[in-house]
Amino acid sequence: MTTVAAYAAPAAKAPLERTTIERRAVREFDVLIDIKFAGICHSDIHQAQEGWGEAIFPMVPGHEIAGVVSEVGPGVTRFQVGDRVGVGCMVDSCRECDNCKAGLEQYCAKGNIPTYNGIGRDGEPTYGGYSEKVVVDENYVVRIPDGLSLDVAAPLLCAGITLYSPLKRWGAGPGKKVAIVGLGGLGHMGVKIAHALGAEVTVLSQSLRKKDDGLKLGADHYYATSDENTFKELAGTFDLIVSTVSAPLDFNAYLTLLKTQGALVNVGAPEEPISLNLFSVIGGGKTLAGSMIGGIAETQEMLDFCAEHSLGAEIELIAASEINEAYERVQSSDVRYRFVIDTATI
Repeated sequence: MTTVAAYAAPAAKAPLERTTIERRAVREFDVLIDIKFAGICHSDIHQAQEGWGEAIFPMVPGHEIAGVVSEVGPGVTRFQVGDRVGVGCMVDSCRECDNCKAGLEQYCAKGNIPTYNGIGRDGEPTYGGYSEKVVVDENYVVRIPDGLSLDVAAPLLCAGITLYSPLKRWGAGPGKKVAIVGLGGLGHMGVKIAHALGAEVTVLSQSLRKKDDGLKLGADHYYATSDENTFKELAGTFDLIVSTVSAPLDFNAYLTLLKTQGALVNVGAPEEPISLNLFSVIGGGKTLAGSMIGGIAETQEMLDFCAEHSLGAEIELIAASEINEAYERVQSSDVRYRFVIDTATI
């Protein structure tokens, strides 16, 4: 066991505070990672505040982890000391179900083991990236290519893969019209990736406040959803819409923006149920779908793609002492576009 410093929420809705946690000893197939940077995802806030249901406390959030390998177990073959690596939203799965065998570990039939707010195979709670070090099985660690600096790579481990996976699955590319709903931590990566894939990209945001940013990030068009004319003007336009917002939307209205047999895919997860008139999907043969991160192999594919196209996240680097302030700013949409903790400050 190794004692490391971390920032934890001691109870639901409580401010995060500096503490220490125990990391397990390195096992045969484990990798010990010195965490350099950890992104702050909106889902960290949902879980620390129990917005998605009962949680495990004390909680050390963080599933956008970038660091350097400092020790490997005797059976490790994928990594060696000094490698630049990342850890995303899960640190294990059953490895035996059809989904795991198909590289869809995120949909493990027995439930993947989340990087934090979960219980590992050893029966111990998992603790995330707001800490100095982490020990992870090599099969759930990915390599960060040299073309990406670790600070801008960290958010790719959640925000990057969360957008890359549905954009690839639903065929974003040349000749396709793709809309990204929301230009935040997730949405800004959606714009960058969809543009790099060759799609014609539109941002649908509440206001035009971030229009200049959206166009610089690769959007071809930018519309305010608060303008009622937007839904009239864009009716029947898109092959694919990816919604990144965690507030409930008028899905019936957004479905009118799809072409026949188009898809509206949700990666944002509102805490409240939604209302839907099924004729909104039946008419036009439309798809209303969801997507959750990606498997380990696809996450590596995403990192390699982002390195090839120089796609890092747009970040604001903060000290660990600023985490609580950062949470408040995320909730008021006051970040462009991802807070990243410099873990040297823990």
